[in-house]
Amino acid sequence: MMVIGGGITGISAAVDLARLGVTVFLVENSGSLGGHAARLSCKATDRCVACGACMVEEKIRQATSNANIRIYLNTRVDKIDRDKRFEVTLKQDGQMPHIDVDAILMASGFAPFHPVNKPYGYGRFENVMTSLELDRMLRQSGAVTRPSDSQFPRNMAFIQCVGSRDSSLGHLWCSKICCGAALRMARCIQNRQQGMEATFFYIDVQNFGKNFQIYYADSRQRVRMIRSIPADVLKTADDRLKLSYFDPDTQAYQEAVFDMVILSIGLMPSESTRNLAAMLNIDMAGFAYARKTPIPLPEGVFAAGAALEPMSIAESILSAGKAAGNIYRYLETSSQT
Repeated sequence: MMVIGGGITGISAAVDLARLGVTVFLVENSGSLGGHAARLSCKATDRCVACGACMVEEKIRQATSNANIRIYLNTRVDKIDRDKRFEVTLKQDGQMPHIDVDAILMASGFAPFHPVNKPYGYGRFENVMTSLELDRMLRQSGAVTRPSDSQFPRNMAFIQCVGSRDSSLGHLWCSKICCGAALRMARCIQNRQQGMEATFFYIDVQNFGKNFQIYYADSRQRVRMIRSIPADVLKTADDRLKLSYFDPDTQAYQEAVFDMVILSIGLMPSESTRNLAAMLNIDMAGFAYARKTPIPLPEGVFAAGAALEPMSIAESILSAGKAAGNIYRYLETSSQT
């Protein structure tokens, strides 16, 4: 069978299926496995906060060491035909290999929202970053510094729902992972860089784990929480960032100045998912994610992880396991007919 997408969902499903004796062709269009999850930092403070980042490297090791998994990197699916089986034409380094499989798993992940047209100065002000960029900085250097001058920030603003829950864009879904990721990131930075103050701008806070209430209550003691989304971000004369927002407590517009602004960008449906849907004759017109399609997936086609809807790392691994179980049962049944 073929798994299309080598992110955390794809490699997890591939490992589960390979352990059951299934030969898996794992196709990834980039040059490495792990997807976005492989670029995330551990957000532990004095204890683990269940961010899931540590799971990724182990899953990659398991996938690359399993003889039942054949990995195709820098490879795209060019065409899918079907008679009794799926004939998949791949495009890799100018070659066009053909592979016949009995089932396909769409593990095509998500695309991060690009906030350049939002009124927050992304792409114009160096010290405005996305949540993923901040995650990569922390993973690579272990600390957060301002891109403009390499100084430690004294205070940071975290703006939620940038690109999701936005009716003006037609993005009505919640990306689910952003609240938890931003709060964990703020707390992690505070733990590593003593004295850094964090402010969290939000619409409402989504539940992000079984210990949510305890962690959230503790976070409210350490992070300033403002239930408002800023209108815009402007650069000050001394290279800081001024936010204006409506304060629900005072019922008036307020301004605040920060050293850095972090945009929690939404999870968008990937182009790969739409391309695969077209090849497999799946009607996604007017629907963002595979779980919301008006028709069921064709026989032998499965989907998991962020191809279905926005998911955390832990949720993606669970989704992959469920899909692997369904695929194994399908293959067993098909072999008997």
